[in-house]
Amino acid sequence: MNINFLIKAQFDLLQNHLELFSKELETADVIAANYYDLPNYEKDQEHTAPEEILVHEITGQEALKKIVFAFSDLFLSSEKSGKVLTRHPGIVLVNDKFKHLQNRINSINIEKAKFKELILSIPNNDARFEAVHSAIPNLITLAAYRKIHFESESPYSIRFSWMKKHATKTLTKDAALEMLERSSKYSNPRAIDQESWLKAVESEKMRVASLGSDSKLRIRRPTRVTPEVNVRFTATNRYHVSGALPFVMLNPNKKLKVGSLPNYDSKVNDPRKKEYNFLVDRIYLERKE
Repeated sequence: MNINFLIKAQFDLLQNHLELFSKELETADVIAANYYDLPNYEKDQEHTAPEEILVHEITGQEALKKIVFAFSDLFLSSEKSGKVLTRHPGIVLVNDKFKHLQNRINSINIEKAKFKELILSIPNNDARFEAVHSAIPNLITLAAYRKIHFESESPYSIRFSWMKKHATKTLTKDAALEMLERSSKYSNPRAIDQESWLKAVESEKMRVASLGSDSKLRIRRPTRVTPEVNVRFTATNRYHVSGALPFVMLNPNKKLKVGSLPNYDSKVNDPRKKEYNFLVDRIYLERKE
């Protein structure tokens, strides 16, 4: 069967569940809703990680409207960046006595997983892109993959924080030296003179060269920060999930403690913490234990 037809059919099924979920959430017994509005990224900001992110908290009915919209925000608009996905951190506390919402969310997550599996069954990246955007123009594929996270038990607290993920790449000693050798041939990339730059790179090369030939290295480069939801039952029973979509708390306990998403400041949330002990700080190179 034609792959474009399968993609469109699976997406239509997913979207139908999302539309029903939106209607059900709008008419549900909502106890509280909080949405944390983040700045939009323009196209000229796509390749620059922000030093700070100012969060605007929205509550009540307006927050609920934004939360409902967040689950169906799957398409690219002309004014938004296509490379930086819009994040929709927030939380909605809702009574779900008969598990209608819980069942709906489970169904949505199943269809999302099926949609992702179908797309990833196409072996070539270019072919995937062509197939998806031919079947569903302007779809933000990664946004369609996003799982909706919820909790139906009774945690002690739900709080928000900022998480910086790392793009990890393992490499050999020889590969690291080759990378540093290429660096020495670059023109001055920083606010120092070329001679000082060459001395700095030479020092980095010496540190790597002093390692044993079988040393395992990796680059752990921090990527753009993303909101995180932290769910705690006890000191040892806790978990965290992505806050890219609003978190749904079903049948919350009256004593539940709910935090808010703070502003992000890179000076406070510095990814180059001392415990990382980078071998070459400039490129986030470290020894792999």
